[in-house]
Amino acid sequence: MTKIKIFDSTLRDGAQGEGVSFSVEDKLAVVQYLDALGVDYIEGGNPTSNPKDCEFFERACSLELKHAKIVSFTSTHKIGGDPKQDPSLTAVLEANTAYVSVFGKSWDMQVTDILNAKLEQNLEIIESTVSYLTKNGKTVFFDAEHFFDGYKANPGYAMDSIRSAHKAGAKALILCDTNGASFPFEIEPIVAEVVKAFPGVEIGIHTHNDIGMAVAGGVAAVRSGATHIQGTFGGFGERCGNMDLCTAIPNLQLKLGYDCIPAGNIEMLTDTARSVAEAANIGLDPRTPYVGTSAFAHKGGMHSDAVIKKSSSYEHIPPEAVGNSRRVLMSEVAGRSAILLALKNVDPSIDRGSEQTRRVLEKLKEMEHNGYEFEGAEGSLEMLIRKELGRFTPHFGLDKFNVVVNEPSEGKSSIAAVKIYVDGEHEMSAAEGDGPVNALDTAIRRALGVFYPELKKMSLADYKVRVLGSNDGTASKVRVLITSTNGKKTWRTVGVSTDIIDASWKALTDSIEYFLSTVR
Repeated sequence: MTKIKIFDSTLRDGAQGEGVSFSVEDKLAVVQYLDALGVDYIEGGNPTSNPKDCEFFERACSLELKHAKIVSFTSTHKIGGDPKQDPSLTAVLEANTAYVSVFGKSWDMQVTDILNAKLEQNLEIIESTVSYLTKNGKTVFFDAEHFFDGYKANPGYAMDSIRSAHKAGAKALILCDTNGASFPFEIEPIVAEVVKAFPGVEIGIHTHNDIGMAVAGGVAAVRSGATHIQGTFGGFGERCGNMDLCTAIPNLQLKLGYDCIPAGNIEMLTDTARSVAEAANIGLDPRTPYVGTSAFAHKGGMHSDAVIKKSSSYEHIPPEAVGNSRRVLMSEVAGRSAILLALKNVDPSIDRGSEQTRRVLEKLKEMEHNGYEFEGAEGSLEMLIRKELGRFTPHFGLDKFNVVVNEPSEGKSSIAAVKIYVDGEHEMSAAEGDGPVNALDTAIRRALGVFYPELKKMSLADYKVRVLGSNDGTASKVRVLITSTNGKKTWRTVGVSTDIIDASWKALTDSIEYFLSTVR
């Protein structure tokens, strides 16, 4: 198996994506997630770009990493400048990282029109920058910015740019599709030419996703001899993002037989992807291949029936291979087989023709007639099945709750009071909130926290309301869908009522019960 080095740029290139934000603590946590997975290199950012990155590098050097190496990032020094006097190069020397990623121009147009420099001057600063850092004990990756556009415009000059870096001692030459517009059939022969021209040298690929080809371009490069891929977890990055390592790694390792991360760690891929997305404060797209919540979700009755009989009928790999799980969605197009799978998750001994299956089917039909929808509410579905099978023991009971909405609604606009009981013990709590649902959520957590401190690990990730028919105006039924998470696992619950607070309460209590049933 050919070893492919994995270079993660989530904390640098990924942080440039719209809506992505990392605190220093987030960045340190992401490093540990990626190290545990077995990533080779983690690019932490530019030590001079902002105080946050400066603090990160100061603290990252104290982390006890088992596998990954931290990499700092900088550019070539200024035209006509002295590398010894360049503040950015001084910063990476002081960043306490053995590895440095340096980017420089490889497209002649970028040199003449953006740098306003002569072509030879650019080659000189590439060589002097890389040489200066290597002579000071750093291992250098040279990122040839706009390499593919540059090669298509002037192949000789693009090759000269990486030749200058190699001559100066760069460990690896990284070919960047910076504009993200190169097709795999363009990338493959160009990488092959570079590999041929630099025998024995580590050649890497760095692609962006502006035409939706980032992962495909990365795979094409590896097939042509690249042994180093750069990307981000979740595909975060500027504009349309970067090569998504969540997809690239299993494509290369599980499909094509390359050695990307330790074989036993590939099952950690889904948890790692979701943990990184949580740290980035941006949801992982449910349709992300391999690791998304929809990656192995089946809705059609024929599909559901077939995948239960033989998983390979509609799944290209077992979901467990990457730490994911199969989901069979309950809907009007799902058949008895789909319901049977949900039942077997609770009681594996139940068969298709059992009385329990018939009873649960009837209950589902009744609840769907009343406005419930379980397609995206697997938490509530499991709670319903447990109750119908007599497998449910409630963790708490409600005595009463009361919600007051204040006007004018500046600041905390609502107050909720709840009285619950657990094993005969009563607890009352009140809380203010930004709206009635937030106040109710805060109050119930405060009351239950006395008995179940682990609830601190659970948080509300999303809240949606849909009006079910409008003939009754403001008295219409509403369906509330709540998405909750513990940082690693996400689940959804549903509640229906003509009272939005009551519907929210039903979804909220199902969510809490589901969580407690998984940790106790």
